[in-house]
Amino acid sequence: MKFSEVEEASWKELRPYLDTCLIPITGLTGQEQPYEVTAALEKLRDVMDWIEIPFKGRVVTYPSFQYGREQILPQVNEICHHVKLTGFTYVIVVSADVEVSAAEMNNADLIVAARQLLDFGEDDPAAIVKQQIQQMWEDGQKR
Repeated sequence: MKFSEVEEASWKELRPYLDTCLIPITGLTGQEQPYEVTAALEKLRDVMDWIEIPFKGRVVTYPSFQYGREQILPQVNEICHHVKLTGFTYVIVVSADVEVSAAEMNNADLIVAARQLLDFGEDDPAAIVKQQIQQMWEDGQKR
């Protein structure tokens, strides 16, 4: 579910079910040609589909960080902390092209970096991500 689909009147009712926030990072530099921007956004959309489609009704997608690469990671990490303060239990950071490490994102519960999955030649990265998310939720219930 996109953040813009959540209405104020229904938030209180939906809140117990929507416990996970998805924060996308596009990683544009401003040096891309228009067709390259389109390709980057489509690639990120495809990766986000690995999460949004199977987990619709539990995940809220926030606006993406469009510009910046590694230099924006401290800001993304801070946003992860802030959305948890608003009541989200879990935060997933997702990127198609920006390398994100757990050390840089200590406020994120899961990092989905498609390039890393694809670089390792994973056959079905969507299935791997699905399993990682389910494991994150299971581990959270054990706390």
